[in-house]
Amino acid sequence: MLDRRESSSPLPLTSLNHISMLCSSLEKSLHFYQNVLGFYSIKRPSSFDFNGAWLFSNFGFGIHLLQAEDPCSLPKKTEINPKDDHISFQCESMSLVERKLKEMGIRYMQRQVEDGGVYVDQLFFHDPDGLMIEICNCEKLPVIPLINDDPIKLCRIASIKQQQKQMVQCQIKANSCG
Repeated sequence: MLDRRESSSPLPLTSLNHISMLCSSLEKSLHFYQNVLGFYSIKRPSSFDFNGAWLFSNFGFGIHLLQAEDPCSLPKKTEINPKDDHISFQCESMSLVERKLKEMGIRYMQRQVEDGGVYVDQLFFHDPDGLMIEICNCEKLPVIPLINDDPIKLCRIASIKQQQKQMVQCQIKANSCG
């Protein structure tokens, strides 16, 4: 259990902004994250002197792809192992995601987790460089803090949904101006 008295107050963070990943082929990774996971390219600072791309999603999360200087030096994982490092995305329809993965010819592993009668479905697969991707309906599991003392401020789904709505509206406005 976490005891807040053991440490100073945490950093005043507000949200997860992005993850950054090295890739062996920027072109293949762009194709994957745009066409499989639905991210879209956004402008990145022109002062960068290295090859890469910034991607963003309609659910408020970014991925920064960085072209590896030595692509052959990147570890290549081929085994789908749910206990490996991974990034997880929630979806509305697991059956639709599974059907789409089959249509795209993407090899995946299906799992189910049970806790107290609540069942969570999971699909695991790799990006072009072997990073594990999980698609799940994890929102079924309640978020239960393991802290004794202070109440925890949890992100409210309504707040997240509002952010998503605003981002979609901005994207629609941007597309209609072009």
